Amino acid sequence: MKAIILAAGEGSRMRPLTYTRPKVMLPIANKPILEHLLIEAKKAGIREFVFIVGYHDEQVRDYFGTGDKWEVSIDYCTQRKQLGTADALRTVEDLVDGNFLVINGDIIVNQKDIYNLTKRRNNTLSTIEVEDTRGLGAVKLSKGKVVHIYEKTEKPPSNMANAGLYLFTPDIFDAISQTSKSPRGEFEITDSLQLMIDKRRHVSYQGISYWLDLSYPWDLLAANESLLAETKVQNLGEIEENVVMKGSVSVGKDTIVRSGSYIIGPVIIGQNCDIGPNCYIRPSTSIGDNCHIGNAVEVKNSIIMKGSKVPHHNYVGDSIIGEGCNFGAGTKIANLRLDKKDIQIAGINTKRQKLGAIIGDRVETGINAAINVGCIIGNDTHIGPGAIASGIIAPNSRIF
Repeated sequence: MKAIILAAGEGSRMRPLTYTRPKVMLPIANKPILEHLLIEAKKAGIREFVFIVGYHDEQVRDYFGTGDKWEVSIDYCTQRKQLGTADALRTVEDLVDGNFLVINGDIIVNQKDIYNLTKRRNNTLSTIEVEDTRGLGAVKLSKGKVVHIYEKTEKPPSNMANAGLYLFTPDIFDAISQTSKSPRGEFEITDSLQLMIDKRRHVSYQGISYWLDLSYPWDLLAANESLLAETKVQNLGEIEENVVMKGSVSVGKDTIVRSGSYIIGPVIIGQNCDIGPNCYIRPSTSIGDNCHIGNAVEVKNSIIMKGSKVPHHNYVGDSIIGEGCNFGAGTKIANLRLDKKDIQIAGINTKRQKLGAIIGDRVETGINAAINVGCIIGNDTHIGPGAIASGIIAPNSRIF
């Protein structure tokens, strides 16, 4: 059975992190979202994949190639204009024979749920119960089948969400050919399924046990924490004397951890990093390749992407730092409101009491810069010495 992975979109709600990469290539626990999904599908017995790519598709193609590294085969289809999930599936009709899986590339599910879905024989939609289905697809169920699908409605009638994991029979392509554009201007696969339901065609559902939905940047932090819980102790680098490492800490090849560093896992550190001396790395932190975490730096529950430098007297908590950033001495990120209330970003309640900053690529700060809670900083921004950054900052800004 083939798995079709929908990986063509930008993921605009993830900006600024997606200005330079597709959403599926955002790193969690030092692997792209899409790689975690591929690994789980392989564990479920899937060996043939088709990636539908579009936005910055070269990054997906270059990273995954033909799939040899994972001992699977990967073909690619290109959706140049992102006109919806049903439009994406039109491109693979000639590449599938019989039943096939379709998985949204921006979720993470586990091997057990994927495997159980492969045993289904008719069109099946996966569901999971959530507190709030606004912004998601809500599903109404009755007597073992789906009776209605509501796509991102403000007043969803159900707490049962569409998980973005499907088993389809070839019949779906006939429904896709009859699907009209949605009010959002896209051809939605959920509309195709609703057409089948309206024609009294049976559409089944399968509840799943594990689901990481990654809609907003701060969702990456919760996913990172969840996936890092499975980190295994590994040391492929050099650990100097007087380094303390507790819990599950993974150190990549050619990385040096200098004397006085104190690391509490789960933590993963990539290749060719320079860590310490005398730094404090706290749980649920991922540090990408070629990073520098220097003297008197504290990092907690954060994702730091490859090539970034946090070298002198810095604090980074509950934050995401893009690629190629450089923090001046004394730059600190606040991660807790004084009134201890949940942090809001652009009118959205993140439902997090602790959230630092979401920082794009190649952002630089001067000495003693301060970054406020919930700050979103666009790519290539410069924050001057002693400056305070707050709110949403556009790319290429200068803050003094």
